[in-house]
Amino acid sequence: MTVSLTETDPYYDLGSYHRPIDTSAPAAQTWVDRGLVWAYAFNHEEAIRCFERALEHDPDLAIVRWGIAYSVGPNYNKAWEAFDPVDLATSLARARKELSLAENGRASAVERELITALQARFPTDDPNDTDALTEGHSRYADAMAELAAAYPDDIDVQALAADALVNVTAWALWDTRTGEPAPGSRVVEAKRILDDALRTEAGRRHPGVLHLYLHTMEMSANPQDALPAADLLRGLVPDAGHLQHMPSHIDVLCGDYRSSIVANLAAAQADQRFVEREGPLNFYSLYRAHNLHFVVYSAMFEGNSATAPKAADELAGQLTSELLRIESPPMADWLEAFVPLRIHVLVRFGRWDDLIAEPLPEDPELYCTTTATIHYGRGVAHAAKGQLAQAHAERSAFAAAYDRIPESRYLFNNTARDILAVAREMLDGEILYREGRFEEAFAHLRRAIELDDTLPYDEPWGWMQPTRHAYGALLLEQGRVEEAAAVYAADLGLDPTLSRPCQHPGNVWSLHGYHECLQRLGRTAEANIIGQQLALAVARADVPIKASCACRLEAA
Repeated sequence: MTVSLTETDPYYDLGSYHRPIDTSAPAAQTWVDRGLVWAYAFNHEEAIRCFERALEHDPDLAIVRWGIAYSVGPNYNKAWEAFDPVDLATSLARARKELSLAENGRASAVERELITALQARFPTDDPNDTDALTEGHSRYADAMAELAAAYPDDIDVQALAADALVNVTAWALWDTRTGEPAPGSRVVEAKRILDDALRTEAGRRHPGVLHLYLHTMEMSANPQDALPAADLLRGLVPDAGHLQHMPSHIDVLCGDYRSSIVANLAAAQADQRFVEREGPLNFYSLYRAHNLHFVVYSAMFEGNSATAPKAADELAGQLTSELLRIESPPMADWLEAFVPLRIHVLVRFGRWDDLIAEPLPEDPELYCTTTATIHYGRGVAHAAKGQLAQAHAERSAFAAAYDRIPESRYLFNNTARDILAVAREMLDGEILYREGRFEEAFAHLRRAIELDDTLPYDEPWGWMQPTRHAYGALLLEQGRVEEAAAVYAADLGLDPTLSRPCQHPGNVWSLHGYHECLQRLGRTAEANIIGQQLALAVARADVPIKASCACRLEAA
């Protein structure tokens, strides 16, 4: 339940962000500052509440109407096509109403131009006119690019212009295979604006500039260039969980799994403060899930068998059936695929008996992705234990459960069906391998790798454990050392085989596999170098690292 605030109640610690506005009501200024921070932090529901509070103190503030319209519309993590029909119609009508009211409100020159520019994002009152809404992204970006040129010293205008530009092709900014901008992307314009902003003191303290820069760079060929911005954002807005989390998008790409865990644990603490006040039944639950997802993902790469399952269980506990049954927005489609992360943790650490004992959900329709994932995990476990009849039974149950997953079920940028297509090939490969049909098994594992590599960009990646870890481990078990070495070198990013987001620098699993390969191949000098990296990585793991995948039984 949402807690009602009074003006004397303590609020969240949102740092020092401030944008002066023309008002004689100090409380209105405070609520506008808070609303803008939350908008930059992608907690748009809380931003709207803040702007509404500002109107209580100064009803004529046009910029507040602009803020509500901006926050109710599409954003980098929620494009128009992600709105369900009710949400779309309601949000579009609200935005257009607020912008109409803003035309008669009190505004400075730049605020008036922001209002005019934002009107381009909402060019129609017809929620079914998808062409007009799509065109609105480009027209709004054009208007904001002009405004950024006209107000080069206004850091908020610069941040909002970059935001408008990246939203033209949200989550498709770069062609990850070539490192060039993706078709239609305006990321180069956005990056230029943000680079200029980061040369200023105001830009280096601005939550929106820093947040957007990380998104701008994470898909690029050089995500490490965003590390200074990531470090500036850490702790800048203490109680904005999503901003505490954002540096981890760069951390994991650079192989700094420990910093990613720390960032997301801080985010989870901030999220808990938000839940205590606003409750769990809101769209921000997606962001809370995302932070714990990142903890699981990063801890698995680090070999941290204590942190990964704890975070997975905490996340599953938050995703109650009450939350998942909310129909608008359709929370099951957004959140249910997070529930079975525990299965991936158990596979990662080879906990076969725990996997076999994992119970199925009582409601397999609501928890359809969870059901399929459990059958996958059980199948892998039975295969590893040589229980092939049971493994085949789980494979059949997996196929039936997979067919019941709707196309609308997502894990951020990937459909649950696309993600579990990787599971299907992995499970087939594991079963065939234990049947001694090695070439057929390796063909399925290579197909799993192909599907894994070509998933749409996401962070964390859609498939939780790199498929190369199993493939390399089983190649080594068959003595195919040269092939395994190439697999590990690619996974570590030591050659140009993979696009940058598919590389996992410094992960302890591939370091172990590659080090063993180099030793067995007599490449002693290289083995010494990798051995130093491996020693550092192993120091943080809390389990013995004996193979890149527990499915390699000779090592386990």
